Amino acid sequence: MNRSGLLELNAVVAVAQHRSFRRAATELQVSPSAVSHAVAALEQRMGVRLFHRTTRSVSLSEAGEQFLARIDPALREIAAAMESANRFRDTPRGTLRINTSEGAAQMTLRPIMLTFLQRYPDMQLELVTDDALVDIVADGFDAGIRLFESVPQDMIALPFTPPLRLAAVASPSYLAGRSIPTVPTDLLQHLCIRRRFPGGTLFKWEFEKDGQHEVVDMPGQLTLNSQALTLQAALEGAGIAVLGEFAVAPHLASGKLVRLLDDWMPSYPGLALFYPANRHPSAGMKAFIEVVREFARETPTDAPPASSPVRIREWLDPAG
Repeated sequence: MNRSGLLELNAVVAVAQHRSFRRAATELQVSPSAVSHAVAALEQRMGVRLFHRTTRSVSLSEAGEQFLARIDPALREIAAAMESANRFRDTPRGTLRINTSEGAAQMTLRPIMLTFLQRYPDMQLELVTDDALVDIVADGFDAGIRLFESVPQDMIALPFTPPLRLAAVASPSYLAGRSIPTVPTDLLQHLCIRRRFPGGTLFKWEFEKDGQHEVVDMPGQLTLNSQALTLQAALEGAGIAVLGEFAVAPHLASGKLVRLLDDWMPSYPGLALFYPANRHPSAGMKAFIEVVREFARETPTDAPPASSPVRIREWLDPAG
């Protein structure tokens, strides 16, 4: 079988799995038009229609279902044989697609992602940040990185960071001439930079101290849906923001931001790498897992009590 023939067969499998030419193209790392042409060429050569297509949906025809049932096991065997041969290489080769949140990506870029690429120069890594929690299998990802409590139950999860905390911060210019909040309800007298999540929910800030739990519906002129923009707005003096400690640490050290209500900010379980339990990891995925494990061994990962508020965790992982 030539290369174009193999692409045609893989295109049929990917389109059938994702019910989408665009998502199939993402998995195969080709353009949507290339997938469309590959499927059309195979259909023309076979003389049957494998898919029913409309402007809104793609579904297998009866002929397509029977064809897929025959070729899918064979293509899996070919992929397994290629992966088996890949293990004899000095270093793995291929592409890994990892889905994560913006905050988690910032935390893992240097210690894990770039370390992996430097150690395995024949590997390619595609890191996709998405505030919404996605189905990594359906969307063609090899793995995901999310808060441990957000990992689906049917996945293998590897926790690798210590407990995480949020920080309420503001710039000195904003605080000049204003009273410093000492309890959460003091925030009602301030401008707060609010956040709206992908599903449309407006975040209500939660705090915890000595068993006391408070929820405050923050006032504010500015509502954002981006952690990066929230940080920028706080630095510009737009108000008080709540962000992950990792994101604000350098600005706290430089004095560009001031930490507020520190004794009211709870901690919560950290990040985990997760991947399908029913899929045999590729050589590249095994190498990535080992880099994550090395990071975990160097970093304590004891989790805090599970009673920490759920909604406050959403600031790092909005899908959680």
